[in-house]
Amino acid sequence: MLAIIAYLLTVTAVAIFALQSYKLFKKISAGQSDPSRFTNKSKRLKNTVVEVLTHTKMLNFTASGIAHWFVMVGFFALLGTLITAYGQLVDPAWALPVIGHFVGYEFFAELVAALTGVSIVALIGIRQVTRFVRKGRASRFYGSGNKKAYYVEATILVIVFCVIALRGLEGALLNKEAWNWHYAFSYPAVVFFSTYSVNQIENLIQIIAFSKIAVSMIWFIVVGLNLNMGIAWHRFLAPFNIFFKRNATSENALGPLPVMLSHGSEINFEDPKEDDVFGIGTAADISWKGLLDMATCTECGRCQSQCPAWHTEKPLSPKLLIMAMRDHALAKIGTEAAGTEKIVGNNPHENAISLDVLWSCTTCGACVEECPVDIEHVDHIVNMRRFQVLVESEFPTELGNTFRNLEKAGNPWGANRVDRDAWIKEVDFPITVIDSVIPDDVEYLFWVGCAGAYEERAKKTTKAVAELLYMSGVTFGVLGKKETCTGDPARRSGNEFLYQILSRENIETLQETFGTRGVKKVVVTCPHCFTTIGRDYKQQGFELQMVHHTQLLNQLVKEGKLKPIAPDKADAKKLTYHDPCYLGRHNQIYEPPRELLESAGVEVNEMPRNQERSFCCGAGGGRMWMEEKIGSRINLNRVDEAIATGAQEVAVACPFCRVMVSDGMVARDSSVEVLDVAQIMLRSVKRLG
Repeated sequence: MLAIIAYLLTVTAVAIFALQSYKLFKKISAGQSDPSRFTNKSKRLKNTVVEVLTHTKMLNFTASGIAHWFVMVGFFALLGTLITAYGQLVDPAWALPVIGHFVGYEFFAELVAALTGVSIVALIGIRQVTRFVRKGRASRFYGSGNKKAYYVEATILVIVFCVIALRGLEGALLNKEAWNWHYAFSYPAVVFFSTYSVNQIENLIQIIAFSKIAVSMIWFIVVGLNLNMGIAWHRFLAPFNIFFKRNATSENALGPLPVMLSHGSEINFEDPKEDDVFGIGTAADISWKGLLDMATCTECGRCQSQCPAWHTEKPLSPKLLIMAMRDHALAKIGTEAAGTEKIVGNNPHENAISLDVLWSCTTCGACVEECPVDIEHVDHIVNMRRFQVLVESEFPTELGNTFRNLEKAGNPWGANRVDRDAWIKEVDFPITVIDSVIPDDVEYLFWVGCAGAYEERAKKTTKAVAELLYMSGVTFGVLGKKETCTGDPARRSGNEFLYQILSRENIETLQETFGTRGVKKVVVTCPHCFTTIGRDYKQQGFELQMVHHTQLLNQLVKEGKLKPIAPDKADAKKLTYHDPCYLGRHNQIYEPPRELLESAGVEVNEMPRNQERSFCCGAGGGRMWMEEKIGSRINLNRVDEAIATGAQEVAVACPFCRVMVSDGMVARDSSVEVLDVAQIMLRSVKRLG
């Protein structure tokens, strides 16, 4: 009777799960086309295998990463014990053919079951500690569907118990009287059940085998009927999400923002079509990869735990944003509402995402860096911004002024174009201004950038870099008044149309400047310019050899062209270094700035949040030009951390970071000085001058 019930339950569970899997597949497939996800398949496959098997991202949270790896292995490796359970319903002594009593298989099955059990208990414990020690918003599980997680965890725990119990009963049925490798972990259970009669043991085997099957099949039914249960579905979807991630073949963590696609093709902004889809406005506008992202979300909260907006009491949580988009999209896809009900708005009954949530993002990329299943949170946020700017014309009022400044003056401050090269008059060494084609004897084009040309603190960095290059004998030139904004503030704020205008203007200028030169070398001080020119412009077919000033200066020190001198111990100042998001997470440049500081004889006292987990200054994603009206200020959160190190100086490698950290120090009435790494290097090189 138990066998019949189990088989019927299995057929039902498999049918429901298969049907719902197909339904989920159809919903995801209904998303907008994105053909770029099918390139470099061999590299994608290799990356997926490595990332899944080595748990690359999961191990950012070491303890839970290790535990999760064993649970993942157990989910697949214990399949043989489930098959055995079906046979035991008919014959309690049944075992898998050939390998059923092979010591290697039995030891492996018990080892995996034991490690899976220990690991799931550890994960349950971590969840409890995280929830109750770090209460409220501080917990990365805040807002997650914890009941779903408990159900999944309880299911795994019960299955592990059934596996060990069945192994003990199998040993007792075979009258095993001494420990051996076949029952390496279940032997205590063998001893316990040895006092039972053969009839009792056989009955227990059938009951527990049935329980194992029933618990497993009910799990498949529950999961199948809940398409938004990412805590379970990620077991099947995560490998696909990793395979199709945008940067699967890139060494960089984040890279450029995606081009704007409409119906599977890139939008031609010079001649847009009437039916073009501009960004994400409704569920129908989301790409199939976006829908796959949302369905894969495990609600683990790792993204939330690193988000600067969430940590400063703002409404944005990358996790809650993805969950809200998922619930909205999966409910609407396939209905008329999919193309009519807007995702973003201030009506909580109609809109999944509020405007305050959307505009709180700094695009720092901490969420993407941490996500164990490679969800592309920043892309979705920027795509929703694109719709708000280009279609709805609804965005923070401060950005309207920024966009006008970019259009009219070519810089976000609205400063006069004729003053773009005014800094040159403030140095006492010659600067080559390139009027047309770069001379053959000039090795590098020094892209100064808007901040480096106009903002007083950033100008000090510009002059320091120029002087160091001059002292080292490196030949370089600048564009002077021919430079204009790269378009980063416009693009990250959603104004793709304005970005296209600015980028095309710069690409034409750069093409004219480099002419037929093969290797086009450009050095920049701004990580935002570095990313936009070096990464985003490639999407328009224009490539350069980009180098950040910390990389070039570090190279010059190693080549002996710059010779820094360490300060006397009495003169040495305590220093901490702030990793810019667009230099670190977006481009994986962590060591050159630190090596430069080390070569200058400076000891870096690291802040607790550093390198890939550096805390944002608050300026990215257009936030530099928006007032921070909700919660506490992001830059103050970072400044407090810097001050707590006891540092007398903070080194930065980004003009935006310098502005934000400097302003934070002023707000805190602190005497800590904020300097660019280049200034510290110049001070060291000129120490005996």
